[in-house]
Amino acid sequence: MAPAFTPPPATVSEALSLLPGDALHPLMRLLPIDRPLPTRKADMVAAIERHLSDNSLRELWNRLDETQQLAVSEALSTPHSIFHPHAFKAKYGKLPFGFDPDASRTKAPVLRLFLYASHRYETPTIIPPDLAQRLRAFVPPPPETELAADDDLPDTVQQPRFRYLHRGQKQEFDPVALTRRDMERAAHHDLFAVLRLIDGGRVAVSAKTRRPSAAASRSIAAVLEGGDFLEPAAGETPEREQEIGPIRAFAWPCLMQAARLAELRGSRLALTKSGRAALAAPAAETLRRLWKRWLGTTLLDEFSRVEAIKGQSRGRGRRSLTAASGRRPVVADALAECPVGRWVRFDDFSEFMQAASFRFDVTRDPWHLYLSEPEYGSLGYNGSHDWHILQGRYLLCLLLEYAATLGLIDVAYTDPADARPDFTHMWGADDLAYLSRYDGLQYFRLNPLGAYCLGLAEVYEPSVPPARAALPVYPGLWLQAAAALSPDERLMLETYADEAEDGVWRLDGDKALSAIENGHDPEAFRQFLAARDDQPLPETVDGFLRDAERGARALRMQGTALLVECADAKIAARLATDARTSRLCQRAGERQLVVRTASEKAFRKAARALGYGMPPG
Repeated sequence: MAPAFTPPPATVSEALSLLPGDALHPLMRLLPIDRPLPTRKADMVAAIERHLSDNSLRELWNRLDETQQLAVSEALSTPHSIFHPHAFKAKYGKLPFGFDPDASRTKAPVLRLFLYASHRYETPTIIPPDLAQRLRAFVPPPPETELAADDDLPDTVQQPRFRYLHRGQKQEFDPVALTRRDMERAAHHDLFAVLRLIDGGRVAVSAKTRRPSAAASRSIAAVLEGGDFLEPAAGETPEREQEIGPIRAFAWPCLMQAARLAELRGSRLALTKSGRAALAAPAAETLRRLWKRWLGTTLLDEFSRVEAIKGQSRGRGRRSLTAASGRRPVVADALAECPVGRWVRFDDFSEFMQAASFRFDVTRDPWHLYLSEPEYGSLGYNGSHDWHILQGRYLLCLLLEYAATLGLIDVAYTDPADARPDFTHMWGADDLAYLSRYDGLQYFRLNPLGAYCLGLAEVYEPSVPPARAALPVYPGLWLQAAAALSPDERLMLETYADEAEDGVWRLDGDKALSAIENGHDPEAFRQFLAARDDQPLPETVDGFLRDAERGARALRMQGTALLVECADAKIAARLATDARTSRLCQRAGERQLVVRTASEKAFRKAARALGYGMPPG
């Protein structure tokens, strides 16, 4: 039988009554109580309460140091006057003096006259309602929580050199180069590339888990702009037995299914009616739909992708996990607080979420999750289920594998190995180079597509990189950079042109067709060129872009089809003219028929009625 719920104390008197006598004596010594001090508990409670209900309350407040005053102010700003130590430390970088629950009872800090335990023997974290009401009359509100952001990325980040330190040894750091991926334009390309791949029947997924097969992930990675985030170099042998595996290539089939743009037919994905319509729809609209549908999907819990943490897939560990559909909106709301176009360090974002009350839980009972071995490796031990272990890894996955894949954020990352050694103290971590494949994410930047998908902008306006150098455009389709280009500028140029030599580019017809075909806006490229050249675009260049835009949209994919070869021309003629099959096929030669993939089942049935079979080919 579950124990009866005991409400927290409603008054200072009730809160003081929960304390043992030896904890009340130090509190009395903080107050100008007449000597000799009372010894009966009821008298001690009454004496302390009197000094918290008159003008001496403001005097006590003035005796608090700045950090302690902030702690009281933060608690008063919450609905039930609760002090959240993790959020406070995330915001201010430290805890108030005397908050430690194991602090000596013989020398209590003044803060203990403001914060009390909600139940006996618990950490003091609440301000009783009657005391809170009196304090709100003069305690100022806390400062707003701010999220640090920068216009530019650093070239490197500092990575700890040693996983473990001997006594007296100091940690040393090595600079590690960042890999930057601007995902706004890449997502436009990837969306159509994956839709066409699915339409071609080349994406196999598990019937049970709906996750893509290894072969499907390789096929998808091959068509992604720039490839997947962390593809191993040829001949590379990892130091530890951890395979990073696909990230974007894993996410796309899951996203397509969650948004019902694709569905399982047999062992492979096929486009739905909505998926087929997405081939001709603006990419930004489809990407926004994919994000919104992902927020509420039950197809996959991103935390399951943190494969080093065991116990998630069965028993009490699985039942203790919270619903991912309840976590994602919290992260989306926090993302919406990020400044558009500025780089945010992941660690700062994670701390901001805690400080600004964007909180969520991954599990209700971490004892059922573990590393390596259920007993010794349990995450229930102190220091093994903190925010950076559970919520932090969930955030890393959601941001890098889903938000970045859909183009909402641009990212900068390193290899995950040893990027976040904050888990190495845990039992069972010795053989792990990283806790998650996403550990290398260091910075991200909310872009205009992300602002549109998050509802911060009503209309999507593609980003145009700020001009760093003049870029004269010549009639022969040549461009010449007057100075070094920024990464954004280079990426934009590479979408439409080839670099003939250092700083000299030429517009390429195939690249322009491919870019527009994959959702890139030629008008954004025109604006890009116009911002870097004082002269109007040459007529030849403007005509080149007009022709590319017209040509890229000259054909429209209506679907895929089967080419059926008949045994002889007589059979082909009969199938093409019979009322039962003629509407399902078209003649494509003397013995060939074309059948839409969507009509295959109906065509087989009608052909059998005429006495003809079609073995799988």
